[in-house]
Amino acid sequence: MKTYTQQAQEEYVSFPVTDLTLGPQAGVERIKSVSSWGHNGQVSEQQFPAFDLRGNVFVVTGAAGGIGLTMAEALTEAGATVYCLDRAQTPHKDFFEAKDRVKPQYGGSLHYQQVNVTDTDSLNAVISSIADKHRRLDGAIAAAAIQQVTPALDYKPSDVSRMLDVNYTGVYMTATAAARVMMKYKCHGSICLVASMSGLVANKGLLSSVYNSSKAAVIQLARNLAMEWGRPRPDGSGGIRVNALSPGHTLTPMVRENLRVDPDLLPLWEKENFLGRIADPEEFKGAAVFLLSRASSFMTGNNLVIDGGHTAW
Repeated sequence: MKTYTQQAQEEYVSFPVTDLTLGPQAGVERIKSVSSWGHNGQVSEQQFPAFDLRGNVFVVTGAAGGIGLTMAEALTEAGATVYCLDRAQTPHKDFFEAKDRVKPQYGGSLHYQQVNVTDTDSLNAVISSIADKHRRLDGAIAAAAIQQVTPALDYKPSDVSRMLDVNYTGVYMTATAAARVMMKYKCHGSICLVASMSGLVANKGLLSSVYNSSKAAVIQLARNLAMEWGRPRPDGSGGIRVNALSPGHTLTPMVRENLRVDPDLLPLWEKENFLGRIADPEEFKGAAVFLLSRASSFMTGNNLVIDGGHTAW
């Protein structure tokens, strides 16, 4: 007896593929469309081919160091050409160390370009020039963020604006700049917005109401952009997935500064999750490759929380 999948595969091959935006009557065409995202029953000679990013081009903001750089390096290890964008004129030494770790056999490369995500015109120009150079852009990671630890009653309007300009508007404009050229070159790719566990909970011992609020906004932004850009359009554009990534407490330069100011935060945060420790940036490499590759081809509008179980209490 034939399985449903076997029967469906035999049936659709004799039908022409039509506009996939049609209604329920296009069921057979939809079956073929679904099959095209998978392996079509073929056994690959390569291990985990869905994670292969060779030939792909990405931009990562906030990538002079920290989680942004770690995620950029992960994409390079999977074979991609990756441009690290940050406001620093020259990147942190961590960037050069990551660049030195890139092996020729990876097939990828790591580059750095200076741009401030709050300068929308420059951001658009840089991302557009990268896409024009390669005639493609397969996705982006928006990881640029700043933090200010201040009691809510002491926040000035200028402090709030400065934080939101980077943490929300900068992320928003990074996503739209990337999507614009992805649609231009008809690249059905993926965009990852780096949010935070702090967008879901209030962090014990950390008075950062604006930071937390900005990260909550990023999580909601991912849902809305995913809805707007997800469906393929008649001209071949669209088909862009958008997800948020929410790390838990992680030993980034930002967190190192928090711990320098208040060493008691470390034991407090360590006991707040199931693993009894905070994360290392390296632990987000897998998530980066998953979210930006075909391995997550049916995931969009979601928030991937990697927090050691902190928010599961």
